[in-house]
Amino acid sequence: MRKPQPWPVRLTHWVNVPALAIMAMSGLQILVAYPYMGPRGGMWSWWPLQGWKPPEWMRMGEWLAGGRALHFAFAWILVANALIWIIYLLTSGEWRRRFFWPPRDARPALAQIACYLRLRKEAPAVDLYNGLQRMAYSSALALGVVEVLSGLAIYKPVQLEPLAALFGGYDGARLVHFLGLVGLAGFVIGHIIMVMLHPRSMGEMITGGKP
Repeated sequence: MRKPQPWPVRLTHWVNVPALAIMAMSGLQILVAYPYMGPRGGMWSWWPLQGWKPPEWMRMGEWLAGGRALHFAFAWILVANALIWIIYLLTSGEWRRRFFWPPRDARPALAQIACYLRLRKEAPAVDLYNGLQRMAYSSALALGVVEVLSGLAIYKPVQLEPLAALFGGYDGARLVHFLGLVGLAGFVIGHIIMVMLHPRSMGEMITGGKP
């Protein structure tokens, strides 16, 4: 019988922890070089964070070139790690109990939200994850795909012009990339809260849990 958290899942999970942190902090270091949204001379007046520079403790790389070097290096580590994880889930069949499937998970996800809000006394039945967890993890994966594509559009806006056009051009890709970072940060915060609510999951992610 398979463990709740097989070793490939645990390995890729823990690789993500430092890699995501370094990616986020180096990305904020890059933002400092031009902390505005919109083209130079035509910054978007509707964007509320024009000129916002993240404090030093949130950044890594010390200057633009250092931030870029870290960002690109760990971007490839994250992409490779994600590909290993996805290939394992698809070949092992693990995707069936981890990815969000609306016909199965939509109602349980709403019921789980109602339970957290104390609108429902009992939580819905779960196996490995509840419907809300599957929704969160699948949404994080989708956000990761958007981050990779928008990052490539920023990196090579001329060579990958059709890709950049999907985001509204270079400036649109920058905005999407930043908002994707905010979304992933929100996922991490929610993930930590879920671990606190379900502390057994931390032990399973270290040992694999009992089959």
